[in-house]
Amino acid sequence: MEPRHLIKNRTVSKIIWALVSLMASLAIWTYVVSTENSVVTQIFRGVPVEFIGEETIRSTRNLVVTDLDTNNVRVEIRGPRRIVDSMDSEDLIAQVDVSKLSRSAYASMKYKIVYPEGVDTRNLAEVAYSPETVNFMVSTLNTVSIPVRGGYEGTLADGFTAESPLFEPATISVTGPDAYLKDVAYAWVNFGAGQTVSSSYTDEAPFTLMNADGKPVSTEYLTSSQETILATLPILQVKDIPLSVELIEGSGATTANTVVTITPDRITLAGDSAILDGMNRIILSTIDLTDFRASFSETYTIPFDNSLRNVSGVTDAKVDVEVVGLTTKNFTLKNISVTNVPEGVEATILSGSLDVVIRGTEEQLGELAAENIRAVADLVDYKESTGPFVVPAKIYVDGFVDVGAVGDYQISVNLAR
Repeated sequence: MEPRHLIKNRTVSKIIWALVSLMASLAIWTYVVSTENSVVTQIFRGVPVEFIGEETIRSTRNLVVTDLDTNNVRVEIRGPRRIVDSMDSEDLIAQVDVSKLSRSAYASMKYKIVYPEGVDTRNLAEVAYSPETVNFMVSTLNTVSIPVRGGYEGTLADGFTAESPLFEPATISVTGPDAYLKDVAYAWVNFGAGQTVSSSYTDEAPFTLMNADGKPVSTEYLTSSQETILATLPILQVKDIPLSVELIEGSGATTANTVVTITPDRITLAGDSAILDGMNRIILSTIDLTDFRASFSETYTIPFDNSLRNVSGVTDAKVDVEVVGLTTKNFTLKNISVTNVPEGVEATILSGSLDVVIRGTEEQLGELAAENIRAVADLVDYKESTGPFVVPAKIYVDGFVDVGAVGDYQISVNLAR
């Protein structure tokens, strides 16, 4: 059994240590309380500037704040350490009330420091500001209408071409201070990057505001009527269309012994594939080979659908026709007659002879005589006519194949009742 005096000494020691611990805790508490309540001064840098009342002056007075000289300020605050140490610069706001401003002008205004919600500001004091005021412009808002322009950045499939891009809308409205609007000339849209297209292509794309020199302008303080533009690139099929003529054979001339040269021999058109797919050639004219002796030359306007675009830019084509392997010979005819004389009409032929040009091979023309050639005028269209008339006559060559007259002929006939 432990001696009694030892037990007594141990109990006294515990009491002493308890008193020492209590006194130490009391000292620490006293120090902390006195420290937290001590007054300190702290500088807060980078406190952001915030405007209030901007919507009010914009909606009621058509004004806007621009050109702020600084976005943050420095403020020196004095107060209890426990409050001051609990705040950062980001917790504070340098607030400027512009709601009372009524006209465009240069402004310099003091700001109010706004503290975080729940902070007891009764023992806080703002002892210094830098700068003491913020400077800015109050400007009148205006709106301008500018055209939309743009370019397609993709590629076209082979055999296709594109027309100028179309934009919806074709113009947009931009609102802002005059100082920032004055440089805005148009809105530029880039679209279709990376695309390869063979039919009309549409894309909704953003735009960039540009000045007259084609350089981007700052959009600060500017608002546009919309954020994107619907851009469309019309695509057309491109096709080379051969040019040709139709030939009416006669008087020995056929497609086999006729050389046709067309300059140019084709035209490049662009348009709807539904139209171009059905076009294999363009006929310039129909040429009667009996209208000339050996050669013919004429320039024709190239006809095509108005909905198509002439990519080559050629509008006319020259046609040269040459009959080869044949020759011509002049004959004077006495064998002239009329047919289909109207009933009750006496037709008197006034032409005693008719000079004609006959075309054929040299061998055939060497054997041909004027007696084999006759001119016949058809009076079927003169049923009600009386008096002298010049009537078309058709030339017949009897007994010879692939030989005939070239040119047009007429005889004089008198019709009496």
